[in-house]
Formats: sequence, structure tokens, C-alpha cells
Amino acid sequence: MSRLQLALNVSDLDEAISFYSKYFDAVPAKVRPGYANFAIEDPPLKLVLIEGGKPGTINHLGVEVFTTDQVRSKAEALAAKGLATEIEDRTTCCYAVQDKVWVDGPDATSWETYVVLEDVESTDESGCCSASATAETCC
Repeated sequence: MSRLQLALNVSDLDEAISFYSKYFDAVPAKVRPGYANFAIEDPPLKLVLIEGGKPGTINHLGVEVFTTDQVRSKAEALAAKGLATEIEDRTTCCYAVQDKVWVDGPDATSWETYVVLEDVESTDESGCCSASATAETCC
């Protein structure tokens, strides 16, 4: 099992939480300064809200999986198809310790396949989800 991740840049986190709570009839799974996420069952979606960036734009996309083996399998499959990948083990991002693999799609759209290993109360020192992230793709 997995679920699609959609990370959006928002100008007002409280307003966005209120809207998406109503839209998906759900409450956030995690809320931190400038950050919230929803683990929605129907449709299977991890909705991430990141305060900052250009409001209303996609920050990054991904697929949440539930084991490190699934991340490794995805990394191997992407590499076998000739796609350049960036693997991050036990990285702290978006208030969680994660194993992940990144790949850039067309138009530099960042995609990650990741597993959450544990929740934490802070993000990495830069606040970014990826070591290669630009200002527009930081959490």
C-alpha cells in the first residue's frame, strides 16, 4: 500500500488547514510552525501544507510507502530505467526522520518516494526537504 503525496505552498497556514479540513472532512495528522500534513484515507493522499514559497503552487510531489525496503526497491527500479536518483537515509525533513529517494521529472518537478521512520519536533537546520532543494522547494 502507498499513497500519493501533494505538498503545497500556502500563504496562510491556518486558513489552509481550515479549508482542507472541510474539503476532505479530516483533521491534520501533524501541525508545526509553518507546516501541517493530513493523512487522508479516501482518497489515499498525504496532503502537506508548507507556509511560504509562491502561494498556490506545488512545493513537491511524492509517494509515501511504509517500509525502507519499498524505498530501496523504487530507487533500484528508477536507476534501472536510467533516471538519476538522490538517496537520503535517515534524513530529518518535514518534522520526521525519513528514508527517501528523489528524482526530478520534466520541468524540474521534484518527486520523492519516502517512508517515515519517526516523528520529531524539528526539521533539518535549513528547513529543506532535500539536500538539493532550491528556495522554491524548501519545506
